[in-house]
Amino acid sequence: MSADLHRREAIRRVALLMGGAVSAPAILGVLAGCSAEPGSSAETGAKSEWKPVFLTQAQAALVAEVAEIMIPRTDTPGAKDVGIPAFIDKMLKDAYPKDDQARFVAGLADFEAQARRAHGRAFLELDPALRAALVTQAHGLAVEAERTAPKPPAQQHRPFIQTMKELTLLGYFTSEPGATQVLQYRPIPGAYQACIPLAQAGNGKTWATETSRPF
Repeated sequence: MSADLHRREAIRRVALLMGGAVSAPAILGVLAGCSAEPGSSAETGAKSEWKPVFLTQAQAALVAEVAEIMIPRTDTPGAKDVGIPAFIDKMLKDAYPKDDQARFVAGLADFEAQARRAHGRAFLELDPALRAALVTQAHGLAVEAERTAPKPPAQQHRPFIQTMKELTLLGYFTSEPGATQVLQYRPIPGAYQACIPLAQAGNGKTWATETSRPF
């Protein structure tokens, strides 16, 4: 599968996960070649020298934590491992109009303010369980607001948490680890094998290059 076809398939799959269409800036950014790179995270230390170019360091740290809650590290890489914070920062800078950039930054600030109102501390100072609960709550409210809005989804301004989810999923499934470790990936189809053990057939994982089945 060519890189362009892989990106288009990732967009289709993310649209299904989002329950509708992917926003135009996100599509244009991914098709232009923007992708996550492993190790490009907002974490400081020897592992990465990455610094945000659109977000502030504090904003990038918050974005990184929300993305990691959405796709945590398990037996496969998490959002930070594949460079989602840097991907989001680059997409916002290069692909999003100024109005959308401003809405994202304002939504990020409001999300942080909600954490302080609810718990009296900054989001990153909260226990992991409280952080995850706040992300889950924000996502649930956004989904309900989109469902009951008088305008169709294509005419709505996507809430911050939904933009975060969209960009996190796009960055993850257009990254090499996301395509090859979370989804099965076979760059060159091999010989047909009619009967093989389940463990050799991916243990039920969806194929990253499969296009005939829903994601």
